[in-house]
This record gives sequence, structure tokens and C-alpha cells, in this order.
Amino acid sequence: METVVLYPCPGMGHLISMVELGKFILHQYPSLSINILTAPLHSFNTGSTAAYIRHISATFPSITFHHLPPIFLDLEPFPSMEAVVFEVLSRSNPHVRRALESISLSATISAFIIDLFCTCALPISAQLNIPTYYFFTSGACSLAFFLYSHNSQHYHQKFQRYERAFACSRDSPTPSSDIIKTILDRDTTDYESFLNFSRNLPNSAGIIVNTFESLETRALKAIREGNCNPGGHTPPVFSVGPLLAIEGRQAGGGDGINDCLSWLEKQPCKSVVYLCFGSVGLFSAAQLNEIAVGLERSGQRFLWVVRSPPSDDKSKRFLPPTEPDLDSLLPAGFLDRTKDRGLVLKSWAPQVAVLNHESVGGFVTHCGWNSVLEAVFAAVPMVAWPLYAEQKMNRVVLVEDMKVALGMEVAEDDFVAAEEVERRVRELMESEKGREIRKVVEEMSVEAKGAMREGGTSIAALAKLVESWKPA
Repeated sequence: METVVLYPCPGMGHLISMVELGKFILHQYPSLSINILTAPLHSFNTGSTAAYIRHISATFPSITFHHLPPIFLDLEPFPSMEAVVFEVLSRSNPHVRRALESISLSATISAFIIDLFCTCALPISAQLNIPTYYFFTSGACSLAFFLYSHNSQHYHQKFQRYERAFACSRDSPTPSSDIIKTILDRDTTDYESFLNFSRNLPNSAGIIVNTFESLETRALKAIREGNCNPGGHTPPVFSVGPLLAIEGRQAGGGDGINDCLSWLEKQPCKSVVYLCFGSVGLFSAAQLNEIAVGLERSGQRFLWVVRSPPSDDKSKRFLPPTEPDLDSLLPAGFLDRTKDRGLVLKSWAPQVAVLNHESVGGFVTHCGWNSVLEAVFAAVPMVAWPLYAEQKMNRVVLVEDMKVALGMEVAEDDFVAAEEVERRVRELMESEKGREIRKVVEEMSVEAKGAMREGGTSIAALAKLVESWKPA
């Protein structure tokens, strides 16, 4: 029996994408089985994965989860969530080896597919002679950045000193202010961990990307032609997206799902702007107040997911936030004044169902790649408001290259005033510019759906990927 072993980063967004890859493989090649290694981060602010994993296990018997033993850390010394994840996965290496050896006793491992955060497992699969592929859960433009940045000459000085950099896959360079914050300083462990990933990308058997050909044609062409790794090797690149949890994410929600969808049923077609900022996106109380004021002034119908602000206690900075107290966080009387045209949800929404509802006409998003693909697939235009990770780079691409989003104007301190929230929401929902963006994203939605049908580019890419697993 042949199996494919997947090793995702344990954060919710990365896990869902990897599971969707496994489901896609099984749908096209049902004779295979899928094993997924999971490193627990249940106590951290990464979204609750337990309910989601239980749902997948019950629904897809050909997918088996191997839960690696927990790693306990003192979180105080770590500068970022990324640093925590890299450390947990590094310490999980002995458990990964045992899992791979155990799986190989009953099945032939055709491929080992890892997340970028799991680069530390590469020596293990090499020693076990298992072909290893990266699954890149963001877009091809971000992948181009990492392929380009591994060249040592680009690391002689801190990224802050660069005014513009990494133009290999775009018409114009990307400002250094939009580069991932955690790798701007070469003195951090995050920098070294991401650099290690960049250096190892060319050494993999191939790179799988959650995108589709017509969405990122220029970036994929630049990568495949070697422009992003000049003078070096570029492994095969397989664009197999959009991989989406179309049936909805099975974590959280409760009665709020029905309340939310029932409310949407009562709203006019394409009249609601949806605001949600990912499983770990948090705003200060002051910023939440500005969003509320801007939404109220805009006069638009809205569905807004609100999470509690980050804790001032450093010892709790990586822990899940408490349930938000809307009355204390939002302006006095806001909920009453807007109750006829707005709905505020606490912490979570069934995002796929929301975006695909006919009453939703716009999406204010943090530019996480899963959310971007979900919006494109559902033909919903966006306002791009990035918060962390590679999201600023995604914003540049969404606004300037793909033309599927408006960019939120953010101050140097990352604060957005109520006036800007009002302006962008109105522009998206009412202006000619908003209508132009809607037309583009509607056309791209047709392309996204076509890529995943028989004869589509992503089906063809998966066929090439599976063919590459066969012995020469």
C-alpha cells in the first residue's frame, strides 16, 4: 500500500490547507492513503484545531492523524509566535522520525510533504530516503521572495536598509516596509529559521503551491524560469489550488452559525461588507473603537467578527484571548444604533459560508492567503488590511497586480483612523472603482473554479506531482 505523509505547521490556517491538499489527492487518487503528523499547540493563540481534526477523522477514513507528543516550553523568552512554532517543531524531530519509521512498516511512503516551518525535518526524511516536497500555503509571489532571498549576497545587511527589493516576480519592486517583520532583523532566531527554509527550498524534490496558474501567472513563470534563484537550482513547482474547505471550517461557531446565516438571509443582494481578520488577528481597544465609528458613519450594512484585544500581560501573549465584552469594547450605544443594518459576532464566523452568501458584497480582510483564496473563489472584492506574517506582501500583489482589492491606508504605527475605514468601505461598496474590482474578481472566480475541474490546470498539476513520486 502507498501512502503520502503530510507534516503541517500546527496553526489552523496551515493545518486546513494541508488537510485540503490531502483531500484533493485522495479525490483524484483514491488508492492512496494520507497520514498527517500533528504537533500540538493547543494552548497557544493559533485557533482551536481539535474539533476540526475530529471532524476530518470522522468524515475521511483514508486520512489518519498521528498526534506527536506535546512539547512544553517557557514562552516568556520567545520574541514571536513564529519563534515558538519553530522551536516546538525542532524539538519534535525525534517523534517525527519514530512516526515515519512506524508508518513505513505497513506502507510505502511515496512522498513526505512538509510546511515551511517544518524544514527541521528535512534531514530525517533524507536519512530515510523519502522524497520530500514543500507545501507552500501562501501564494507564488511570496514563494518567489523566499526563493530569491536565500542568495547570501542579499543578507549582508539588515533588510531595514533596503529601500526597495525583490522584484523578480513583479512589474515593480516590493518596498522593504512590506517585507515580513520577523525577518527584518538578522540578529533574531526567526531570521535564521526563515533563512534556513529559503536555503533548503532548492534542495526539495518539488514545491507545491496553493494557487492556480491564471491568478499568479507572472510569479509562477518567473520562478520556473529560474529568475528567483539566479545561478541556482529551482525544483519543479506545482500549482494545485485553490485548496479550500468549501464545506466550511469545522471549529467553533455553535448557535452563532445559524444566527449569522439567518441574518444574512434578510439582507439585500451584495449589500453587506464582511470584516474578519483571521484566527490570530487582534486589535487594540482603541482600534476596535475606530472601526466601529467608521462602520457607523459609512452607512453600509456590515457583518463584523470582533475578538478581544491582546493581553497586556506578557506571559499571556501567546494564549487565546478571552471572549470579547462587546459593550465595553465598542462605543456606547453602537450596537443599538446599528442593529438594523449590522451584526457583530464574537471571535468566529463560518467564513466560507459567509463569503458565498449572495448578500455579501465586500470583504475587509487581513490578507491571509486562505482568506484571499476564499474571497476570490466566492467572487467577493476586498479591502486589504494586513496585520502579520506575509500579509503586507499579499496586499501589494492584491492591490497593484491582481486588482482584486483596495488597500487600506495604514499609519506608520499600524493604526487606521475611523475616517479611513469609512472611506474604504464606501469606496468598495459604492464607487466606480469598487465596481471595477468586483468585475475583475468575478472573472477570476470563474478561473479559480475552472482550475479545479477535470481538464483544469490544478488537476493537471496534481497529475504531474503524483507522477513524480513513481520510481525512475
